[in-house]
Amino acid sequence: MKDGEFQPVIGLEIHVQLHTKSKMFCSCLNDPLETQPNVNVCEICMGHPGTLPVINKEAIKKVLKVGMALNCHLNEFSQFDRKNYFYPDLPKGYQISQYKFPLCERGFLEIGERKIRIKRIHLEEDTGKLIHKKDYSLVDFNRAGIPLMELVTEPDITSPEQAKRFAKELQLILRYLQVSEADMEKGQMRVEANISLKRGEENFPKTEIKNLNSFKAVEKALEFEIKRQTEILKSNKKLTQTTRGWDEINEVTVEQREKEKAHDYRYFPEPDLPPVRVDVNRYLKEIVIPELPSQRRERFKREYGLKEKEVEIFVENKELGEYFEKVCSELREWVKEIEMKEKIEREEFLKLVKICANYIITDLQGLLKGKSVKDEDFLITPENFGEFVAMIYEGKISSKIAKQILEEMFLTGADPSSIVEKKGLSQISDEGMIEKIAKKIIQDNPQAVQDYKNGKQTALQFLVGQIMRETKGRANPQLAQTLLKKLLQ
Repeated sequence: MKDGEFQPVIGLEIHVQLHTKSKMFCSCLNDPLETQPNVNVCEICMGHPGTLPVINKEAIKKVLKVGMALNCHLNEFSQFDRKNYFYPDLPKGYQISQYKFPLCERGFLEIGERKIRIKRIHLEEDTGKLIHKKDYSLVDFNRAGIPLMELVTEPDITSPEQAKRFAKELQLILRYLQVSEADMEKGQMRVEANISLKRGEENFPKTEIKNLNSFKAVEKALEFEIKRQTEILKSNKKLTQTTRGWDEINEVTVEQREKEKAHDYRYFPEPDLPPVRVDVNRYLKEIVIPELPSQRRERFKREYGLKEKEVEIFVENKELGEYFEKVCSELREWVKEIEMKEKIEREEFLKLVKICANYIITDLQGLLKGKSVKDEDFLITPENFGEFVAMIYEGKISSKIAKQILEEMFLTGADPSSIVEKKGLSQISDEGMIEKIAKKIIQDNPQAVQDYKNGKQTALQFLVGQIMRETKGRANPQLAQTLLKKLLQ
């Protein structure tokens, strides 16, 4: 970056609804997607006088689990506070949150080569949901009191693209930990961004951007805000610290209000809840952190020799990645049954893996159409898919026939060898039969023959295609090509 240029300084505040059976401080059902309004409510989450909250232990354990996965320091002493502000979706007139003593502090998440520091992770309760009509607004309190984890980063992010990558990686981690689905479209994960500019040692006021309900919105809003603030500063106008909303339709940020400071909320310790004392050593032993996305990326590259794009698909779609590994386990056993040296065994296994990954990522995902391999109506077992891959590898079926067989497997759950036998789809590798068909194709296509003899390689592929058509995709394409070349010499 050149001297005198403005450099963005970005921090994120991310709220995540935790997946627990009940709400944060009462026994009401934690179901934010309930369509009938105001059914999962009680005196406690509605803030009726004389009621007392009770801390949800499972929510605390889930936050500690996230803190461990994100390299945080887990605090042995933690405390809930009252955050005082008045808004129609806040039934108590205050929100139970954490301010001075959060559950987790001083962590980090690596994005590429950059380490993004995490300032704190704390627990609070969610607010209700406002539904705006033309002339009035309604409030649904089903969401009020749901356990809400808030993660605050340090201002270490230097670009909108990096901010988007951080949010995406965090979502993956939350899903791998099974603490939340973190679906942004459903409001289970909500991102707010703080953005300011600096020039050298000179820092300018920051802006908080709200209503970022997609990864695209995070990136676009920050790009717009960098441009807006840069133009103001270059015209020698003054920037003020404000809160702005993201207008997705017009792709602009719009001013909402001047940004509050901590003292505006009049934080004080929640008098109805005791401090939380965490036996850190016990929780470190009790909480099991599964393989995380970054670890899976490295293992898939090392173990399966996959390309980065293929790895990312299997990391982002965890269930598809697990299915791929089950199929690979079947293929590994199949290779072991064939007597060969260890080096050759590894080479042959990787060839099978390449075929497997290709058919899962392209053809199988095309058949799934967004559904999951974990759904009850998904009928292809890993054993059958492994057999299917082995048949392609051994040349028993052509790539064209393979697509037909996979579709039949998807619809019926039948094993591939049964489908091949029942429908007569085995690959033709009989030289005499293919040569006879090739001679006929040569005779029927004199122009393509002449084009090939004139040096046009595409003409040969055309002739191979004619053989495949004649045999309804059953001919061995490599053998067909070899025989054509021999006949055309």
